[in-house]
Formats: sequence, C-alpha cells, structure tokens
Amino acid sequence: MKINGVTVDNTFAEAFAMKATRLVITAMTLKWAYRAANSLTGFASSVIACGCEADIERELGPGETPDGRPGIAVIMFAMSRKQLMDQVRRRVGQSVMTTATSACFAGSRSDDMIPLGRSLRYFGDGFQISKTVDGIRYWRIPVMHGEFLCEESTGMVPAIGGGNFLVMAKTSRHGITACEQAVRAIRAVRGAVTTFPGGIVGSGSKVGSKYRFVPASTNEVFCPTLKGLVPTQLTEEVGSVLEIVIDGLNEKAIREAIRAGVHAVCRFGPKKGIFRVSAGNYGGKLGPYHFHLWDILK
Repeated sequence: MKINGVTVDNTFAEAFAMKATRLVITAMTLKWAYRAANSLTGFASSVIACGCEADIERELGPGETPDGRPGIAVIMFAMSRKQLMDQVRRRVGQSVMTTATSACFAGSRSDDMIPLGRSLRYFGDGFQISKTVDGIRYWRIPVMHGEFLCEESTGMVPAIGGGNFLVMAKTSRHGITACEQAVRAIRAVRGAVTTFPGGIVGSGSKVGSKYRFVPASTNEVFCPTLKGLVPTQLTEEVGSVLEIVIDGLNEKAIREAIRAGVHAVCRFGPKKGIFRVSAGNYGGKLGPYHFHLWDILK
C-alpha cells in the first residue's frame, strides 16, 4: 500500500489491556489548569518505569466542567487497579492539589469507582468536610490559597495500551516535522492520547535484553546507526525512525488515532523526507489487540 508515495507495511501494531480513568482538572484560568495537568502527566510516558502512562486529552470550556471554570481532561493508564489507584492518589495529591486555585473531578464513571478525594481528604487534618450534590460526594479540603475541591471517587474503565506506528524518515528533522503533525491530528480523537514526550518516541524498544535485569532494550533492527552491523529493517535512505505510541479507552479510539496520525505523516511524502510507515509487534505474543495498518487505512 502507498499513500502519497509513502509505503505502508502490511503489518500490525500489537497492544495490551490496561486500566484507565479520566480526570477533569480545573483552575481559576486555563493557564493554571495546564500547570496542574502538565505536572500530573510528568514522568508518565511508559509503565516500564514510570508507574503509569498519562497525557492531556483536551481542553474543556467552562460549560463542560462541574465548577464552571476552564479545565483540562487528562487520561491515566496503569496495568492494574492497584497501580492506578496508587498513581491517582500520588499524582493528584502532589501535582494537582499543590497547584494554586485547582480542583479535581471524575471524568469517567463506571461500576468500579476508585478513590480520589476519599484518599486525599486526610490532608485536611480533620478540618475537611464533605458535601453531596445530585448524588455525587465532594470533599472540601482547606488549603492556604482557599480550598481544594475534589470529587470523592473516579471511574476505572478497561483500556488499551501500546497502539503504535513507526515513521521512517530521511533525517530526524524530517521525521519530527511529520510526527508533530500526526500528534496534532491524534489530539482531535476523543479517548486517545500519546503519552511520550511531545507524543513522539525517539527510543522505541523491544521486549527483553541481553542483560537479564533490563526488561526492554533498543530495537536494533530499526536503528539507523546499526545498519551493516546487525540484520536491519531499514533501507539505505532511512536515517531516522520515530514511533508514535497510542493509548486509548477502546479499540475504536486507537484505530481512529492511527488512521489520523498515519494520514498526517503521509501528506509529507518522499519529497519531504518520509519514506515508509510500519508498526511494532512481537508476532502476536505480547498482547491480544492487533491493529492492522492496511485494514485501518483502506
């Protein structure tokens, strides 16, 4: 398959099951909502070492938030219920509650609600109070800037991590330029996020390593500097490979995100340094979700 002269491999991205929740962070201004959201999503690129994967989903206007203030929707992913609960407590407590004028609410609801304000209320040192509005319980925690309002719990939902595609370019500059447009296109897809810095992975990995204590290591068959030293998946003109990894709340969101991202990349074409698109998989042994590029793009 070719799109605007860019070859698309007949392969699939392999993804795995995760747990997720969406949070709504508000503040006095959008700038301060972003401050809280950016802090919460810091060091949350990969569960390999970060504990969770998280990113900003979209901006929210005052008409879309529980307290009528500007806000940010953030989605957090983890491998288990326990890990997600722990990361929500740590990150909301350390990054959102500490941000001046902030508040935090559930952005998803389910039959399995996990603690939010219920865990953080103890910071109030006994001065915290709760109030139930329309069947939803909120905690008002006194803090020095005023009070931190936090919904008692947030909904945990099944999710998918590891949807991806690879972009083979002439240089890193060509690849980043195209991938930035892909990330921008993916941002328009509800329920999907790209958790790595800037949405782009510069050091795509494979499972395992020659060193037993390393769970993941460089994917040498896609490393341009190793051409001629190891078996390679790259042709001579490729000087840089970048990866976009997508986490989503369902298969549809990831498929739409892959479609939007690949089409954005392919608009650049070979004349602007984009030669080929592929995807990362391990023969179907890593995860049960397989996103076939040709099926998604046809």
